Amino acid sequence: MCRLLGFIFFWIAVGMIITLFIMDNVFLCVCIIITLIVVGYNMFCQ
Repeated sequence: MCRLLGFIFFWIAVGMIITLFIMDNVFLCVCIIITLIVVGYNMFCQ
């Protein structure tokens, strides 16, 4: 289950990278992307 959640968080971050071109608040979007990638990687590789 932990690996599945990590995989989901990673792909949510990839989707956020795509929406980075649409959003106006770049700083918030980058913070969310970095957080989701780190959490997803840690949960998937644990």
